[in-house]
Amino acid sequence: MQAERIPRHATKIVATLGPASSDPAILEAMIRFKVSVVRLNFSHGKAQDHIDRAKLVREAAVRAGREVAIMADLQGPKIRVGKFAEGKVMLESGLPFVLDAQRTELGDLTGVGLDYKELPRDVKAGDILLLNDGLIVMEVSAVKGEAVHTIVRIGGELSNNKGINKRGGGLTAPALTGKDMDDIKTAMSFQADYVAVSFAKNATDMEMARQLANVAGAEWGHKPGLIAKIERAEAIPRLAEIIAASDGIMVARGDLAVEVGNAAVPALQKRMIKMAREADKTVITATQMMESMITNPVPTRAEVSDVANAVLDGTDAVMLSAETAAGKYPLETVQEMGRICEAAEAAEHLEIDGDFQGKNFNRIDQTIAMGALFTAHHLNCKAIVALTDSGSTALWMSRHRIKIPIYALTPKLATQRKLAMYRGVRPLLAQAVADRDKALQQAEEHLKMRGIVKTGDMYAITCGEPMGAPGGTNMLKILRVE
Repeated sequence: MQAERIPRHATKIVATLGPASSDPAILEAMIRFKVSVVRLNFSHGKAQDHIDRAKLVREAAVRAGREVAIMADLQGPKIRVGKFAEGKVMLESGLPFVLDAQRTELGDLTGVGLDYKELPRDVKAGDILLLNDGLIVMEVSAVKGEAVHTIVRIGGELSNNKGINKRGGGLTAPALTGKDMDDIKTAMSFQADYVAVSFAKNATDMEMARQLANVAGAEWGHKPGLIAKIERAEAIPRLAEIIAASDGIMVARGDLAVEVGNAAVPALQKRMIKMAREADKTVITATQMMESMITNPVPTRAEVSDVANAVLDGTDAVMLSAETAAGKYPLETVQEMGRICEAAEAAEHLEIDGDFQGKNFNRIDQTIAMGALFTAHHLNCKAIVALTDSGSTALWMSRHRIKIPIYALTPKLATQRKLAMYRGVRPLLAQAVADRDKALQQAEEHLKMRGIVKTGDMYAITCGEPMGAPGGTNMLKILRVE
């Protein structure tokens, strides 16, 4: 590993595992440089590949001395064209092109088959289809049986299995396919900490995914966090219900931008981050954040601003996709992203008192969490410690931006890993202790051993009595290290 200062930042980094980052030494270094969540992309590879990759991640985390969360990202429906005889065609503007659900022969300049067989029933004359991330634009001229006849409005190269979007949304493909259901079982076999559901369009999609994941994970007593990927136009009017049915959301700007238009995405991103935080849910900002670093050793100024603005908006995590999966500089990209997060957080103007104005807290544990933030802020505490079983207290604390680090001590490994997603939370595994005084003593020893506090420093700590009862946080203490 390079002898370089590791940035200290509250915003978490999600890195996608792929050929560029599968070398154990590279992966270990990425985790040391504060990758907190490793994404496994289920659009590529077979079940055993993902099982092997999960093992690779767990082993690298042990060597790095940091637990990380694993996020299984489901493929979702294949809304794609079929294959071409020569692998690709060059389409010219103004010429006709047919998308044919019944076509079995390989495609050519006149048309191509469809992986998504329902397209003829989802479109009508006048609809606009966007292919290959919106680079190619077609207008539907007619639907004849299983064939969608179009006129190419903006041409370009179209290759095998490129995606199809409909401007304004309206494709009826279900969020969960048969493959996704099998993939959920695979993800639960290695206890993935999060499952990301692609193309979620309503709460029902998320409720179905949760039921499937809970059933598949029952053998191990495991229940993952569910992340709704917001990438369909239909999801926007139903954001509140989707957020309520999920543990977090991903602002998946690629497909979303194609459906709603590039110009609409920045405002939507800010709105989604705000809504998720207010609902006490996590949020990931994704897609093309450091795209140029796939091939270049430094990011563009626009990418630096993009990452920084997501941090300033309050995102829990920023995500790297091809940058770490297939790029030339996976470790350098993580390091650069960490530096950007650290600098953006240092520039934040925080007004924590204002966060509590006009708010009502009906739960004792939530009120204690808020009291810890308020008190620690005004007393200049060095740390806030949450002794937590489920992680809820740490989650509530992390919804309010504060420059004091939040240490979550939990006896449950699954909770420690899930907490890796929360902004500002540093999860630590602690021995289960039934006696409150012993638990408090153990917590202080953790802080002193890591150099977080020293003699004379104050810190805030929350816990519940009796110890170990989920949702039982009912005590706040301010302690000074002797």
